Amino acid sequence: MQHMRQVKGFRVVITGKGGVGKTTLTSCLSRLLGQRGIKVLAADEDPQMNLPYALGLPVDQASAIVALSQNPDYIEEKTGARPGKSFGALFRLNPNVEDVVGRFGVRVDDNLSLLVMGTVVQAAAGCLCSENVLLDSVLNYLALRDEEAILLDTQAGVEHFGRALSKGFSQCLVVSDLSFNALAVARHAAELARQLGIARIHLVVNRYRDEAKDKLQRFAEATGTDTQQLFDVIHTLPPEPRFEALEPDVTRILGMDSAYVAGLNAVADDMLAFDRQRQELAANAGNEGGKG
Repeated sequence: MQHMRQVKGFRVVITGKGGVGKTTLTSCLSRLLGQRGIKVLAADEDPQMNLPYALGLPVDQASAIVALSQNPDYIEEKTGARPGKSFGALFRLNPNVEDVVGRFGVRVDDNLSLLVMGTVVQAAAGCLCSENVLLDSVLNYLALRDEEAILLDTQAGVEHFGRALSKGFSQCLVVSDLSFNALAVARHAAELARQLGIARIHLVVNRYRDEAKDKLQRFAEATGTDTQQLFDVIHTLPPEPRFEALEPDVTRILGMDSAYVAGLNAVADDMLAFDRQRQELAANAGNEGGKG
């Protein structure tokens, strides 16, 4: 029987421009941490909602999942207002959503569960509508759960859930490739994460080739970006041509000899080391406070 490793407050938000491999990274990291004996909850807030497929759920099961943002009955039950009919209505701003994982979480394997949140896509992204209130409340609740590692796969940027992220998420993985546009989105996401007070910000450069490594330096010089100040650590992941044949279940790469997997393990090691350090500092602060 596999020994279960205990984590407390391990919460990571994963963001980046569309198409840079963010969902692939999220799914593989979730599986990898589970294989290390850590209980994981992967939360999908990306509007594409591809994480169930990337984690290897059967296509019929994955396609049948209804995102929380598209579940009008649950939204109305919790907020008191039905989506599309809440304009001008009074509804609960802090609904109790402690049942959300039990009711809508999907068991992927013994150590890994999935919660598909979805997102609210409309012109007024910051609107005070029942869907956004529900999703904010769910994210606040996830930030309080201590029994598993939380990995949140988001849409580009972190503005929408800023308040909850600043409360409970201690690490941010900003995923990019070496294209100018992707690095520009990564820079913006990292700046937002800094403003939210997220303690450790990783840049994960996907599809990294040694012959193109000067692209990051050229981007930094052209935009005046101090990458060492903006990012606490920079990881690189090489191209993995087998992903195309493996999809949708890209996590099968973990059973193969792959330089991508080696890089992925380095990312996981760094995240876990920071989390241990964070817990030790918190414990020491608590002990000092107890002596006072």
